[in-house]
Amino acid sequence: MLAADLEFAKKLIRDVPDHPKPGILFKDITPLIGDARAFKICIEQMAADFDLKSPQKFVGIEARGFIFAAALAQRLNAGFVPARKKGKLPYRSFKQSYDLEYGVDEIEMHEDAILKGERVVVVDDLLATGGTAEAAVKLCQKLGADVLGCQFLIELEFLKGRKRLQPLETKSIFKF
Repeated sequence: MLAADLEFAKKLIRDVPDHPKPGILFKDITPLIGDARAFKICIEQMAADFDLKSPQKFVGIEARGFIFAAALAQRLNAGFVPARKKGKLPYRSFKQSYDLEYGVDEIEMHEDAILKGERVVVVDDLLATGGTAEAAVKLCQKLGADVLGCQFLIELEFLKGRKRLQPLETKSIFKF
Protein backbone atom coordinates (compact mmCIF):
# COMPACT_ATOMS: atom_id res chain seq x y z
CA MET A 1 0.00 0.00 0.00
CA LEU A 2 1.41 3.37 -0.97
CA ALA A 3 1.68 6.06 1.69
CA ALA A 4 0.06 8.51 -0.74
CA ASP A 5 -3.01 6.26 -0.99
CA LEU A 6 -3.39 6.12 2.79
CA GLU A 7 -2.88 9.89 3.04
CA PHE A 8 -5.62 10.40 0.43
CA ALA A 9 -8.02 8.26 2.48
CA LYS A 10 -7.06 9.90 5.78
CA LYS A 11 -7.86 13.36 4.41
CA LEU A 12 -11.46 12.23 3.93
CA ILE A 13 -11.98 11.75 7.68
CA ARG A 14 -13.90 14.82 8.77
CA ASP A 15 -13.60 16.41 12.21
CA VAL A 16 -16.94 17.46 13.70
CA PRO A 17 -16.49 19.58 16.83
CA ASP A 18 -18.81 19.19 19.82
CA HIS A 19 -20.49 16.00 18.63
CA PRO A 20 -22.21 14.18 20.28
CA LYS A 21 -21.61 16.59 23.15
CA PRO A 22 -19.53 19.71 23.84
CA GLY A 23 -15.78 19.09 24.03
CA ILE A 24 -15.79 15.99 21.81
CA LEU A 25 -14.07 16.12 18.41
CA PHE A 26 -15.93 13.43 16.43
CA LYS A 27 -14.09 11.63 13.63
CA ASP A 28 -16.69 11.32 10.84
CA ILE A 29 -15.81 8.48 8.45
CA THR A 30 -18.83 9.03 6.19
CA PRO A 31 -16.82 10.83 3.46
CA LEU A 32 -14.20 8.06 3.50
CA ILE A 33 -16.62 5.14 3.14
CA GLY A 34 -18.55 7.12 0.52
CA ASP A 35 -15.48 7.30 -1.72
CA ALA A 36 -14.93 3.96 -3.50
CA ARG A 37 -11.17 4.43 -3.86
CA ALA A 38 -10.62 5.45 -0.22
CA PHE A 39 -12.82 2.65 1.12
CA LYS A 40 -10.99 0.07 -1.00
CA ILE A 41 -7.59 1.39 0.15
CA CYS A 42 -8.64 0.98 3.79
CA ILE A 43 -10.14 -2.49 3.36
CA GLU A 44 -7.06 -3.69 1.49
CA GLN A 45 -4.77 -2.41 4.24
CA MET A 46 -6.93 -3.89 6.99
CA ALA A 47 -7.10 -7.23 5.16
CA ALA A 48 -3.31 -7.32 4.79
CA ASP A 49 -2.89 -6.96 8.56
CA PHE A 50 -4.50 -10.34 9.33
CA ASP A 51 -4.56 -12.20 6.00
CA LEU A 52 -1.69 -14.54 6.85
CA LYS A 53 -3.39 -15.62 10.08
CA SER A 54 -6.37 -16.99 8.10
CA PRO A 55 -9.25 -15.69 10.22
CA GLN A 56 -12.47 -17.65 9.95
CA LYS A 57 -14.74 -14.90 11.29
CA PHE A 58 -14.70 -11.12 11.60
CA VAL A 59 -16.68 -9.80 14.56
CA GLY A 60 -18.05 -6.32 13.85
CA ILE A 61 -19.01 -4.07 16.74
CA GLU A 62 -22.27 -2.16 16.27
CA ALA A 63 -22.68 -0.06 14.27
CA ARG A 64 -19.79 1.22 12.15
CA GLY A 65 -17.71 -1.87 12.89
CA PHE A 66 -20.26 -3.79 10.80
CA ILE A 67 -19.17 -1.88 7.69
CA PHE A 68 -15.53 -2.88 7.98
CA ALA A 69 -15.97 -6.39 9.38
CA ALA A 70 -18.42 -7.37 6.63
CA ALA A 71 -16.11 -6.03 3.92
CA LEU A 72 -13.12 -7.83 5.46
CA ALA A 73 -15.08 -11.07 5.76
CA GLN A 74 -15.99 -10.89 2.07
CA ARG A 75 -12.43 -9.94 1.06
CA LEU A 76 -10.82 -12.80 3.03
CA ASN A 77 -13.52 -15.43 2.48
CA ALA A 78 -14.55 -15.54 6.12
CA GLY A 79 -17.79 -15.24 8.05
CA PHE A 80 -19.20 -12.10 9.63
CA VAL A 81 -20.54 -11.96 13.19
CA PRO A 82 -22.38 -8.91 14.55
CA ALA A 83 -21.71 -7.85 18.14
CA ARG A 84 -24.89 -5.93 18.91
CA LYS A 85 -26.14 -3.64 21.60
CA LYS A 86 -28.32 -5.15 24.31
CA GLY A 87 -31.71 -6.42 23.18
CA LYS A 88 -31.12 -6.25 19.41
CA LEU A 89 -30.54 -9.92 18.59
CA PRO A 90 -33.50 -12.26 17.97
CA TYR A 91 -31.94 -15.54 19.12
CA ARG A 92 -30.37 -16.85 22.34
CA SER A 93 -27.32 -14.76 23.07
CA PHE A 94 -24.36 -14.37 25.37
CA LYS A 95 -23.83 -10.95 26.92
CA GLN A 96 -20.82 -9.01 28.11
CA SER A 97 -21.03 -5.79 30.09
CA TYR A 98 -18.60 -2.89 29.89
CA ASP A 99 -18.23 0.44 31.63
CA LEU A 100 -19.32 3.71 30.12
CA GLU A 101 -18.43 7.18 31.34
CA TYR A 102 -21.65 7.29 33.39
CA GLY A 103 -22.85 3.72 33.75
CA VAL A 104 -22.69 0.26 32.22
CA ASP A 105 -23.77 -1.14 28.85
CA GLU A 106 -23.81 -4.60 27.25
CA ILE A 107 -23.07 -6.14 23.91
CA GLU A 108 -24.38 -9.50 22.74
CA MET A 109 -23.65 -12.24 20.23
CA HIS A 110 -25.75 -15.23 19.30
CA GLU A 111 -24.67 -18.28 21.27
CA ASP A 112 -23.92 -20.17 18.03
CA ALA A 113 -22.20 -17.33 16.13
CA ILE A 114 -18.70 -18.66 16.78
CA LEU A 115 -17.68 -22.28 17.05
CA LYS A 116 -15.13 -23.35 19.64
CA GLY A 117 -11.61 -22.81 18.31
CA GLU A 118 -12.57 -20.59 15.37
CA ARG A 119 -10.01 -17.90 14.58
CA VAL A 120 -11.62 -14.46 14.84
CA VAL A 121 -10.66 -10.82 14.51
CA VAL A 122 -12.64 -8.13 16.36
CA VAL A 123 -13.27 -5.06 14.20
CA ASP A 124 -14.52 -1.54 14.82
CA ASP A 125 -14.14 1.83 13.18
CA LEU A 126 -12.55 3.53 16.18
CA LEU A 127 -10.43 2.59 19.18
CA ALA A 128 -10.88 5.12 21.97
CA THR A 129 -10.74 3.90 25.59
CA GLY A 130 -11.01 0.26 24.50
CA GLY A 131 -13.96 -0.72 26.69
CA THR A 132 -16.28 -1.88 23.94
CA ALA A 133 -13.55 -3.76 22.09
CA GLU A 134 -12.41 -5.42 25.32
CA ALA A 135 -16.01 -6.55 25.95
CA ALA A 136 -16.23 -7.95 22.41
CA VAL A 137 -12.99 -9.87 22.91
CA LYS A 138 -14.26 -11.33 26.19
CA LEU A 139 -17.52 -12.29 24.53
CA CYS A 140 -15.66 -14.07 21.72
CA GLN A 141 -13.57 -15.91 24.29
CA LYS A 142 -16.73 -16.97 26.18
CA LEU A 143 -17.91 -18.54 22.94
CA GLY A 144 -14.60 -20.42 22.62
CA ALA A 145 -12.95 -18.33 19.91
CA ASP A 146 -9.25 -18.05 19.28
CA VAL A 147 -9.06 -14.25 19.11
CA LEU A 148 -6.26 -13.37 16.69
CA GLY A 149 -6.45 -9.65 17.41
CA CYS A 150 -8.34 -6.43 16.88
CA GLN A 151 -8.52 -4.21 13.81
CA PHE A 152 -9.57 -0.55 13.75
CA LEU A 153 -9.74 2.11 11.09
CA ILE A 154 -8.89 4.90 13.58
CA GLU A 155 -7.09 4.92 16.91
CA LEU A 156 -7.21 7.87 19.30
CA GLU A 157 -3.79 7.20 20.85
CA PHE A 158 -4.14 9.72 23.68
CA LEU A 159 -6.95 7.61 25.21
CA LYS A 160 -4.65 4.56 25.48
CA GLY A 161 -7.33 2.02 24.57
CA ARG A 162 -4.71 -0.32 23.14
CA LYS A 163 -3.52 -1.12 26.69
CA ARG A 164 -6.86 -2.74 27.54
CA LEU A 165 -6.47 -5.14 24.62
CA GLN A 166 -2.99 -6.40 25.47
CA PRO A 167 -1.53 -8.92 24.77
CA LEU A 168 -3.66 -9.18 21.60
CA GLU A 169 -2.29 -7.91 18.32
CA THR A 170 -4.03 -4.58 17.75
CA LYS A 171 -3.88 -2.81 14.41
CA SER A 172 -5.15 0.58 13.31
CA ILE A 173 -4.84 2.32 9.96
CA PHE A 174 -4.94 5.92 11.15
CA LYS A 175 -3.70 7.28 14.45
CA PHE A 176 -4.70 10.61 15.93
